[in-house]
Amino acid sequence: MSKTEKPLSTLWGCELNESNKEESFKTDDTNHQHQLALRMMCLGHNAKDEFNIIELVTGEGNSSVKAVPIATLHAKSMPTVNLSGLDLHPPVTFRLKRGSGPVYVGAEHVALEYSDEELDEMDEEVEEEEDIEEPPVKKVTKNSADKGKGRGRKAQAAKV
Repeated sequence: MSKTEKPLSTLWGCELNESNKEESFKTDDTNHQHQLALRMMCLGHNAKDEFNIIELVTGEGNSSVKAVPIATLHAKSMPTVNLSGLDLHPPVTFRLKRGSGPVYVGAEHVALEYSDEELDEMDEEVEEEEDIEEPPVKKVTKNSADKGKGRGRKAQAAKV
């Protein structure tokens, strides 16, 4: 992290229940790098005696994106789960796949703010990378490899 980057951190959370089965975290801000650092999920005090399965959907919500279950909560056996270390980049969607909740999701929204100079430098780097051409790769043929070996043998025979 350079001296001009300023991390901005805010608390983010949502409640998933029968009437609100899905909640998304997205941002349209392009001047910051965003990250959602999950912390925990827990059931509310009035949760029913049932399994609550929470899915995570990353990326845009098109048909090719698959949901991944990240927590199964139960009021009597596992009412809360620690998710520290799970860092996601938006857009992400949390979905209550099974159960009626309420399930509370707690996370930290971290954004890195770049100075105008750094944004200009990043744009220049991208342009430079696009301009660089790959040199052609020389193929080694069996004949050229054998020629090199043959010279070595002749030289060794002359020394003996």
